[in-house]
Formats: sequence, C-alpha cells, structure tokens
Amino acid sequence: MISKSAVIHPNVKLGDNCIVEDFVIIGKAPGGIQDDTLETVIGANAVIRSHTVIYAGNTIGDHFSTGHHVMIREKNVIGKRVSVGTGTVLEHHIALGDDVRIHSQAFIPEYTSAEEGAWIGPKVTITNARYPRSPGVKETLAGAQIKRHAKIGANSTLLPGIVLGENCLVGAGSVVTKDVAPGKVVAGNPAVIINDISDLPYDSVKE
Repeated sequence: MISKSAVIHPNVKLGDNCIVEDFVIIGKAPGGIQDDTLETVIGANAVIRSHTVIYAGNTIGDHFSTGHHVMIREKNVIGKRVSVGTGTVLEHHIALGDDVRIHSQAFIPEYTSAEEGAWIGPKVTITNARYPRSPGVKETLAGAQIKRHAKIGANSTLLPGIVLGENCLVGAGSVVTKDVAPGKVVAGNPAVIINDISDLPYDSVKE
C-alpha cells in the first residue's frame, strides 16, 4: 500500500507488500545529482511511516521499518529486518547489518557501521569529526564501528572512530572516549569498564 500523498521518484524499486505512509519521500536526489543517476532499492515487506525521507542511492533489505519523521541520506547499505525509530537521522555512507535496531531520535553520522544484531538506544549520538571545522576535516571523518550484538544505552555519546567490540554493553548516558573490548560493560563519563557481560543476570546474546 502506497499513500497518495507519498512521493516515490522514478529511480526507486520497491519490493512486494511494502507499506508507504503519508508524506513519505523516497529517492530524493542529493544536492547536485540528477534524479535518475542513483537507484534506490528497498526490499519486500517494508513499513515506512509518515514523513520519512529516504534519499537516492540506498540499498535496503527486506522487512525494513521506520518510525515517523526519519531522515536517511544517500548511499547507505542496510541489511534485512532493520528498524529505525521515530525522529532518527542517518547520514550517508553508513553500513547496517541484518537485525540492527536503532531507537528514536538517534544520530548516526557518515562512515559509521553497525554489524548484525547491534542495538542503539534512544537519543544516542555518534560523532565522526575529531576537530570540527578544522582544515581537511571532511577527509578525516571516522564514525563508530559497532560490532555484532553490541548494545548502546539511551543518551550515550560515542567519540569519532570508536570501536565497540562484539556483545559489549554501553550503559545509559555514557560518553565513550576509547574502544570497548568484546564482552565488556562500560558506563560513565568518560566510560570505564564496570563488569563483564557474562556476569550479568540475563542471556545477552540471542543467536
């Protein structure tokens, strides 16, 4: 089902059984590029909620879903069963693996990657410019690398180029200034190791 108020550009390929709600725009050309030069592909069974804007040049897998007022820039690669919450912004050149969950009002900048099963809580902010507005800053941008099943609690901030190891956990409100080893729990500002994921009272990995 595609709403009559949605704008679907000619360079868009939608899979079967997609739901596109009111005032969605898909395939919008980035500045300086003609509409027909970048193809946008969205797999089957997507649910794209109202006022979402998806720029051209994205490749998105099956069972994709967005909340309302999501903005996704160009040239991203997004896997299957990915969910992006209301009010979240994804910049360009991002890679998201299968089953990634991004909650509401997160900010994910250029050159960030999140591997299979990563979980990003509400209002998480990832940064990618170590010295904003410095000469050559655009040539040195580095987003976070979030490994399989890593989890980031609400309102946390990641500094540029941070690597979060597999199955690590970042506590809510943390400021992560250094890489986090696999399976560690960190919290605070700056975030420090407070536990091992294996010591927590629940099964943290759902294979």
